[in-house]
Amino acid sequence: MIKSRLCDLVGIKYPIIQAGMGPFPTTDLCIASANAGVLGILSSSGLANKSQPQIYGAFCRSGNADPDNDSPEEILRKIFYKVLENTRESQGIFGVNVMVSAEMREIAQVIVGTMLKVREEDPEMKKRFKVLITSAGDPLPWSEVIKKTDLVWMHVMPSVQAARRCKKAGVNVIIASGHEGGFHTSWEPVHSMILLPAVIDEVADENTLVVGTGGFCDGKTLAAALVMGAEGAQMGTRFLATEESDFPPLWKQGVVETPDRGTLVARGFVGPARWIKNDRSKLHQRNTLQKSPGVFLGVPDDYSTMDMSLIDFENESINAVYAGDKEKAMMAAGESAQRCNDLPKVKDLVETIMKETEEILRAVPNRLA
Repeated sequence: MIKSRLCDLVGIKYPIIQAGMGPFPTTDLCIASANAGVLGILSSSGLANKSQPQIYGAFCRSGNADPDNDSPEEILRKIFYKVLENTRESQGIFGVNVMVSAEMREIAQVIVGTMLKVREEDPEMKKRFKVLITSAGDPLPWSEVIKKTDLVWMHVMPSVQAARRCKKAGVNVIIASGHEGGFHTSWEPVHSMILLPAVIDEVADENTLVVGTGGFCDGKTLAAALVMGAEGAQMGTRFLATEESDFPPLWKQGVVETPDRGTLVARGFVGPARWIKNDRSKLHQRNTLQKSPGVFLGVPDDYSTMDMSLIDFENESINAVYAGDKEKAMMAAGESAQRCNDLPKVKDLVETIMKETEEILRAVPNRLA
């Protein structure tokens, strides 16, 4: 059995976080992950896509909510309670990922506010729905709200400087996000092998845990994170390509079929994003170079300064995934997609990862003379 402070803090069996990936729901994936003994995380960004009926509808229906008549608060409640009810037997632990960029600020306030309300209304919800992961933005403005609660607060960030800001805000678990990761990546391409140990050296202590994400997908990579001093790893792409994943079949199959050097970086909804390489994403990359070159130069832009045709192209491409239109579809994934070759059940995946991790760690002392 692997010992990790992440497990002790959160109450999970294994030191793995299943990432909350948007814009699609991860409701069923969260349930399967929590039941398998890892931290199951709900995505929430689909709530901001009401102008995209397919994406918004799928998000709502993942919790048996009505996209036409239910309010955002009621949609979230139904999703939260579906997870609670379907993890009762295992007593699985779960949380939600909330993007806190400027573009998402209003919807983030609704999500966090609803989370806090349902936790106060239901003792079991408060006991097991205990993790808030903020991402894609500055954690400091959220400190006053979150630190008044008993939530375990995690934040996803891409640099040592950002890690210091997390520590200032009082974040409990800092998730160091290397550039290998899928969809939302940082403006500057610092990868996990550099970023993770640097963040650990800078901020890890008895009150601040560090977890790696970006490229972590199996026992080898989880063992590497633990040996470097991390308390665990967050995995997105690997969990996306599972039997219980809520993502459309075309997206999941796209991950499984990703070859060596099979991803690229182009503009995303809130900055640079990593996409599976195909003709559509290659065109998007060329358009990004012309219309938003800061993606490749480390110079941020936003909706007030960029050519919105790039966002329109993304919306059309992701809606095409739902429609099964392979020619127009564009799917996000991390570099680890080239190492995801099957669609296992989540429980089987977790058990395989942990078995491999334990075997590797047991062998580490043999490396010493």
